[in-house]
Amino acid sequence: MKRNASAHWEGGLKDGKGTVSTQSGVLDKQQYSFGTRFENGKGTNPEELIGAAHAGCYSMALSMILGEKDLTADSIDTRADVTLDEVDGGFAVTAVHLTLTASIPGADDKTFKEAAEAAKEGCPISKLLNAEITLDATLKQ
Repeated sequence: MKRNASAHWEGGLKDGKGTVSTQSGVLDKQQYSFGTRFENGKGTNPEELIGAAHAGCYSMALSMILGEKDLTADSIDTRADVTLDEVDGGFAVTAVHLTLTASIPGADDKTFKEAAEAAKEGCPISKLLNAEITLDATLKQ
């Protein structure tokens, strides 16, 4: 299975601008620039798109793992904070911190923590990223 996205860029790094689009059309020529990436400009940036992909992937992976334990979540809310640091004269995504809050009828804390960790390790986006990935998981009672 292949999915695709595309980017278009015009101009220099600081004065240029670009757009990103996805095969599904959810993003269609969404604007991004130096300002949206490193300042507070209006638009998107690659790091928030990676965060959205990771949060979505992680939530689905957790749902699958819970299903294997005959559990179904009422809700899974995941936030991914992506850290972009200057490294060796360039920039790199160095960490992703996942914050999870879930409501899962019948789940005890041990089962929840095990499933949450397994999803962190097993989701395809986690496997893709060469960054430290940490997790805070809260089971709502």
